[in-house]
Amino acid sequence: MDSELNLIDISPYLAMSGECDQQMTALCYEVSQNLREKGALLLKDPRCTLEDNDRFVAMVEKYFSSSLEFKLLHQRPQLHYQVGVTPEGIEVPRSLVDKKMKEEMKKLSKENRPSAPLGADLKWRYFWRPNSCSQPVIPEGFPEWEETMNSWGQKMMAAIEVVAEMTAIGFNLPKDSFTSLMKQGPHLLAPTGSDLEKYGKEGTVLAGYHYDLNFLTIHGRSNYPGLNVWLRNGKKIPAKVPFGCLLVQTGKQMEWLTGGECIASMHDLVVTNQTIDAISEAQDQKRCFWRVSSTLFAHIASDQILKPLGYFERSPLAIKYPPISAEEYVEEELKVIHVKANK
Repeated sequence: MDSELNLIDISPYLAMSGECDQQMTALCYEVSQNLREKGALLLKDPRCTLEDNDRFVAMVEKYFSSSLEFKLLHQRPQLHYQVGVTPEGIEVPRSLVDKKMKEEMKKLSKENRPSAPLGADLKWRYFWRPNSCSQPVIPEGFPEWEETMNSWGQKMMAAIEVVAEMTAIGFNLPKDSFTSLMKQGPHLLAPTGSDLEKYGKEGTVLAGYHYDLNFLTIHGRSNYPGLNVWLRNGKKIPAKVPFGCLLVQTGKQMEWLTGGECIASMHDLVVTNQTIDAISEAQDQKRCFWRVSSTLFAHIASDQILKPLGYFERSPLAIKYPPISAEEYVEEELKVIHVKANK
C-alpha cells in the first residue's frame, strides 16, 4: 500500500458561509479523527498551489547549494538558532538522548523500527518567522527571499489555522479553541536542506526519529523522498505527498491540549532506495542534489498555558499533562534537542 494517510480537501469548508451543516461537521470530524488515530493527514488547500511550493523549494535549493562559508554567515547560535541557518551537526534527535524513547523504539517490530541515529542530525535548517517584527536574517544575493518566505509561510499558516479550527469542531469544542491560543505564536517557517551528494548512501539517517515540540507541523511536497512517519499503531509508512498537496502532523503541544487524545507524530528522515532512485534521476537531469523540505511549525503563543482543554481535562491521561507555560515548555525541549549547542 502506497500510503495509509487520508487526503482531505478543505475547499468545501473554505467556501462555507455561516455555521457548519451536518455534512461540514462530518468533514471536521474526519480531520479530528485522522489526527487522533494517525497523527497525520494529507491536505488539499486550493490556496497553496504546486507553483507556490515549487518556487519556494527552488529558492531554498539554491541557498543550500551555496558555499559553506556563505551559509555560516546566517547562523545565530547566540539566539539558539531560532532565526537564520542551523548547520548540520547541531540539532540532536530526541531518540539519541531520551531513554524512554529508546525503549519504545526497541518495542517496535523489526520492519517498523526506526534507524538508530549515530549522532546529531546531518540536515541543515533555516528558520524564518513570517511577518515577524524581529530582525530577519536575509541572505545576500536573494532579492526574492523575504517575499517568497513570507508568501509561502502565510499560505501554509492559513492552511494550519483552518485545520486547527476544523479539528476543534470535530472534537466538539468551540471552533476557536486552538486558534485563539495560536495568536501571536512564535510560528516558524523551517525548511531543511540535506546534501545528498555528501550523504546519499542508502540507510543514512539525515534526521533521527523524533516528534515536533510545537502544535501542528505542515509540509509542502519535498523534491526528494525519504520522510517516514509512524502511525499511532506503531506502523512505519513513507510520507508520500501528492503534487499540490500538504502533509499535516500533530506536535507535542497538540498532545498536551488534548490530554493525550492526540499524540505527537513520530517521524524521521532517511536515505531510502526511493531516494537513491531520485538521485539517479537528478544526475541524468543535472539537477540539484540537496533535498529540501517545505516545513512550517505552528506554535501556541508563548504566554499561553498548555493544559488539557474542555472535556479532555477529565481524561484519565490528563494527569500526565500538568499546566505549563508554552514558553517554558519550548525552552525545556530545546535544551534536549540542542545539546551540542549548549555544551
